Amino acid sequence: MTLPVKRKGSRITNTLVILMAVTCGMVVANIYYNQPLLLMMADTFGVSDNKVSVIATITQVGYTLGLLLIVPLGDKTERRKLILWKLAGATICMWVAAASMNYYMMVAASLFIGFFSAVPQLLLPMAATLAPDEARGRIVGKVMSGLLIGILLSRTLSGIIGAHLGWRAVFLLGGGMMAILLIVLYRLLPADPPTFTGSYSSLMKSLVSMIKTYPPLRHAALTSFLTFGAFSMFWTTLVFLLEGSPFFYKSDMVGLFGLIGACGALAAPAAGKSADTRGPQFTLRLGVVAMLLSFVIMGFSAASLTGLIIGVILLDIGQQVVHISNQSKVFALLPEARSRLNTVYMTSAFSGGALGSLLGAQVWSHWQWTGVCFLGGTFVLAAFLMNFQQRNNTPS
Repeated sequence: MTLPVKRKGSRITNTLVILMAVTCGMVVANIYYNQPLLLMMADTFGVSDNKVSVIATITQVGYTLGLLLIVPLGDKTERRKLILWKLAGATICMWVAAASMNYYMMVAASLFIGFFSAVPQLLLPMAATLAPDEARGRIVGKVMSGLLIGILLSRTLSGIIGAHLGWRAVFLLGGGMMAILLIVLYRLLPADPPTFTGSYSSLMKSLVSMIKTYPPLRHAALTSFLTFGAFSMFWTTLVFLLEGSPFFYKSDMVGLFGLIGACGALAAPAAGKSADTRGPQFTLRLGVVAMLLSFVIMGFSAASLTGLIIGVILLDIGQQVVHISNQSKVFALLPEARSRLNTVYMTSAFSGGALGSLLGAQVWSHWQWTGVCFLGGTFVLAAFLMNFQQRNNTPS
C-alpha cells in the first residue's frame, strides 16, 4: 500500500545536495579501499593473488545484499533513521577489518563493510524525491558525482596511506570518518517520511512486480549489470598489472590512477543536465561508446602508461554517464517507490560488479591483461548492442 505523494522539491537546498554528495563519496569509499591494498594483504595473510581478490569480491557481495534487503525499507521506514543505523554498522565493521588477525576474519569483516555501506542508495532516492521535476537529473547528477569521486579517490587515499602506514591504517581511519559523518548527519539530515504502509513481505514482493511491469527498469538494470561488471573487472585487476613488469609501482602510485579517473565525476552534472533536456537514452549511448573505446585502447596498452591513462579517463567518464542516464530513467517511473526501483537497479549493477571482480581475477591468472580487456570489452559490447537494438525499436 502506498500513500499519496506530496511534492517536496522546495525542501532541497544547495547545502543539502553538497552534504549528500560528500556522504555518498565517503561511504561508498569503504568498499573500494581494499583494491590497491590486495597484494599487501596477501603478504600479511600468506595467501595467493587469486585468493586475496575474494576480499574485493565479497565486499561487493555484501553491498549487493545490503541493497536487496535493506534499501527497499527506504519506502517503508524513515530514511534518515536507516542511514544513521547503517553508518553505525559501517563504523564498527571498518574497525574490525583493521584488527583482523587472519584472512577469514578479513573476509567476514569485508562482507559486512559492504552490507552497511549501501547508504548512498538511500540518499539518491531521497535526493530525487526532494528535487523538483525539472531539475531532478541535474541534482541526482551532482549527488552521483560525489559517489564516483568517492569510488575513485578511495583508491588514491588507500594507496597512499597503505604505502606509508600499512593497510590496517586505511580501515582504522576510514572507520573514524564514518563516526564523524554519523554525528554530522544526525544533526543536519532532514526527515523523509515513508510512502509505503504494507508489510516487509509485501514490500519485497513488489520488487518482482516492478521488474515485470516496467521494461525500462529491466533494460537499465541489465545495462548496468554489464557496464559495472566491466568497470569492476578493470579496477580489481589493475593493481596486478601496475605492481608487476614493466611498471613495478607500489600501492601509492596505483592509487593515483583513481585520481586520474576522478575526472569522470566532472561529467556527472553535464550528464544529468543532458538527461533532463535531451533524454537519458541519448546520454546513455554516449557513455557506453566511451567505455567500449576505453577497453580497446587499454587492450593495446599493457606496457603503455599513456594508453592506460587515456583508457581510465574514458572508462570512468563513460561509467558515470551510463549510471546517471539509467537512474534518470528509473527514478521517473514511479515516484513513490524510488527506493525499491533503485534497489532493483543497483542490485543488478553490483551483482555485475561482484561477477566482474571474480571473473577478472580468474582471467588475469590465465590470460593476463589482454584477457581482462577482452572480457571487459565483451561485457560493454553486449550493453552497446542492447542499446543499439532499443534505439531501432523504441523512441528515446
